[in-house]
Amino acid sequence: MLDANVVVAGLRSSLGASHRLLGLMGTGRFVHVIAVALLFEYEAAVKRPEVGIGLPAAAVDDVLDYLCAAAERQQIFYLWRAVLRDPHDDLVLEVAVNGRCDRLITFNTRDFAGADRFGIAVETPASFVRSLRR
Repeated sequence: MLDANVVVAGLRSSLGASHRLLGLMGTGRFVHVIAVALLFEYEAAVKRPEVGIGLPAAAVDDVLDYLCAAAERQQIFYLWRAVLRDPHDDLVLEVAVNGRCDRLITFNTRDFAGADRFGIAVETPASFVRSLRR
């Protein structure tokens, strides 16, 4: 599953692994899990003016709609926070745990120290894209 910073990076630039992952969404190469609260986090992150996404608001909404359509929806059945320092990161980890994800893709790998106790590897977008090529 993707952290919000990966979605932001993928929309800011057509270069790089984050954009590649957004392009692979829904192709069956990997399964992305989403929950309502995570979608709201994505939306808040990509619509902040200071992040510099040069797309019209309607296009950003279309991308968010597609991320929902291409993802496996996950309800959150229990809350076991706080495990991580940042409550937003706890939300991402909680969706990954409930969705039985084996990997969490983020630029902030250190922020997810402890995810391994749930059987979740934390990787950068570049590392994950390389693993898809094998």
